[in-house]
This record gives sequence, C-alpha cells and structure tokens, in this order.
Amino acid sequence: MQKKKRKRSILLWITGILLLLVVSTGIYVRNRIFKPISLPETIYIYIDGQKNYEEVMAQLRERAALPSEKIFRILAERMNYPDKVKTGRYAISDGMTMPDIIRLLRAGKQTAVDLTFNNMRTEENLAGRISQQLMMDSLSLLNALEDSSHAEKYGFHKETFMSMFIPNTYEVYWDTEIGSLLNRMKREYDAFWNESRRSKAEKLGMTPVEISILASIVEEEATYEDEYPVVAGLYLNRLNKDMRLEADPTVKFAVGDFSLRRILYRHLEVESPYNTYKYSGLPPGPIRIPSIRAIDGTLSPEHHNYLFMCAKDDLSGRHNFAVTHAEHARNARAYQQALNRRGIY
Repeated sequence: MQKKKRKRSILLWITGILLLLVVSTGIYVRNRIFKPISLPETIYIYIDGQKNYEEVMAQLRERAALPSEKIFRILAERMNYPDKVKTGRYAISDGMTMPDIIRLLRAGKQTAVDLTFNNMRTEENLAGRISQQLMMDSLSLLNALEDSSHAEKYGFHKETFMSMFIPNTYEVYWDTEIGSLLNRMKREYDAFWNESRRSKAEKLGMTPVEISILASIVEEEATYEDEYPVVAGLYLNRLNKDMRLEADPTVKFAVGDFSLRRILYRHLEVESPYNTYKYSGLPPGPIRIPSIRAIDGTLSPEHHNYLFMCAKDDLSGRHNFAVTHAEHARNARAYQQALNRRGIY
C-alpha cells in the first residue's frame, strides 16, 4: 500500500513538472509570438514581381528585428503566407507583432509611395526618375512614352505626350503598372486643367497643350520665377506679330545639348522643327515638362511691348528686355563681351 502511494506521489510530481513545463513553454512561446518589435523608425519591405518568400524573409531578418525567425516561419506556414506572397511596399512599424506583420503582408496592405518628378527634360529623364521610385522597368516605361498609340489614346501626339505629366507629388502604389500610371496622370492632368486655367488659355487664343509648350520654353529661358510672366508676354507679342520666337532654349533642344552657354551661328542652322530661329510658331512639343509655376506664369503674362530679350552681362541669369532691335543689339553686344572676358565660347 505504501509503495502504491509512493508511486502515485511520484507520478503526480512528474505530471506536475511536465504540466509546469508545458505551461511555461506555452507562455514563453506566446510571449515571443505577441512580443512587439522594437524599431527606431518605420522600415519598408519591398516585394517585386518575383514574389520570393525567402527574399521577404531575408529583408525581415535584416531590418525588422523579429523576436524569433523560427517562430515567425511556423506562424507564416500556419497562416498560409508563403503561398500568398504579394508584390508591394509594406510599412513595418514599431510595436507590431509577428502575426500583425504576416496579416499585413498576406493581405497586400501596401503603403503608398510619394511619387515626385520635376526638372524633366526628356522622356528618358522621366522614365528613369519614375523607375527609381516604383517597381517599374525604365525601358518599358520609355517605350510607352514614345509610343504614338499610347499618346493618341489619351488625346495627345507623340511630340506632345510629355505635357500630360504635371510635376507634383502623387500617392501611388509601388507596384503600379504602366497603364495604371498613365491613367492616373491623365486624371491629374484633367483636374489640373480646370475651368479657370482653360479659360485663361482660351483668352490667350491657345490650347492647354500650346500653353505647356510655351511654358516649357519660358522655364528654360528664365532662371527666376518672377521673370516667367515677362518672358511669356514677350513670346506672345512675337507670336501675335507673326515673328519667329528665336528662343535659344529651342536651339539647345534641337542640338541636344542643354549645357550650351553660347549659341553660335552653326547652332542656329541646325535642321529641326524645334529650331525657332528657322521655323515660325511654336515647336511641335514641349522642350521639357514645364512646372506648375511656369504654366501659371504663362497663363498670366505681363502686358508690355517687349519683343527682344538678352541675358544680362553680369551673368546673373536675369535678362534685359527691349522693344527695338537697336536696343536689343546693344544688350546682346554687352553680353557677348562679358562672355569673351570670361573665356566662355
């Protein structure tokens, strides 16, 4: 009888220890599962078109400070995440738990990118800038930008397609496809060209696209924003008098070298519809993506009688404006002499 009691006591003791171990292990595991991660700042996980689970794990291991990668993998398996990896940019923030992260990734709840682009002169520049910020191949985007059928779909020509892109900041998902991006840019373009701006363009006898073309020249010509309306008024005066624009920035565009500081006679002879020294009217398309400030400055031109402009001889980037050719010739001579003194050829 005493032996039976001793055996029962030992059994109960062993059972108690095992139960204690199970409970302790359960508490430990539970604490690890639901332990908030500690991060000094929000980090981002990028999942591209390959959607590789191991690459996701590598990013989490390197940046997310998981309490336990082993437990995370077990949880991910239980929650069927490895088979449901979705592209995108995901924000992992301080205080999240491993189940929070898995649910976020599995549901594809992305955090948008603030897409920005400005100071873009060419399609190559634009495609490169956007591809740096989105999961988008720059060559594929460039091909779309240079595709006439794409331009016509949105109501533009190949030469004017760039005017559809209004430089601003847009919330866009990182894995946005090219077609979706172009659709978004067209919606933003239509919203930008509201009734007020269209009315101003109409009063100037121009379409929104023509305003964008002129604004692109204005912005290349004027270094300082306060000169935009003055320069715009000058070019409008020339257009209204059927004078050639004779805008140096269009020559630089035609030559393909925006770094030129001195326009020579050989540059003026380049054969291109963008050479406004040879061809009247506006060029076929914008020579850059004009900023909102340049567009609005062009829509509100200063009323004056200026027909000529020349960079000041102090090389400040500002201009001397003239009504007569004789006055302009004096300004141009002073500027050429300033370039000579500084050895700029």
